[in-house]
Amino acid sequence: MTRWVREMNREERMKMVKAMEYIARQLNDTEIFGAWLADGVADGDIAYGDLTTYAALDAVDWYIEDQHFSDLMETFLRCMKAAKRSGGLYCDGVVSGVDYSAEDEQA
Repeated sequence: MTRWVREMNREERMKMVKAMEYIARQLNDTEIFGAWLADGVADGDIAYGDLTTYAALDAVDWYIEDQHFSDLMETFLRCMKAAKRSGGLYCDGVVSGVDYSAEDEQA
C-alpha cells in the first residue's frame, strides 16, 4: 500500500495549533487545563493570544509535524469533551452552558 505524500500547509497548521491553544486556555476546569498543558501545548511555547502565523516558532514547528499534529488535535478533542461534562469554557465573564436570559430580563 502506497502512502499518499503531500506537502504540509504550515500556515494552516500553525493557525490550528494556536487556535486550539487559545481555546484551551478558556477551559473552566483547572484539571482539564492541566491535562492540556501536559499532553497538548506546553505552557510558554506559545504566547497567550498570539494567533499570528507570520513568524515561524521553533516550538510550533514541533507541533505541526504530522504525528504530533494529529495527536494534538486528538488531545484537544478529549479536553473539549471533558470540559463539556465539567466546567465548560469561560471567556470575558461568560461561562458556556449557563442561562443568562434571566439576567437580561432584569436589566
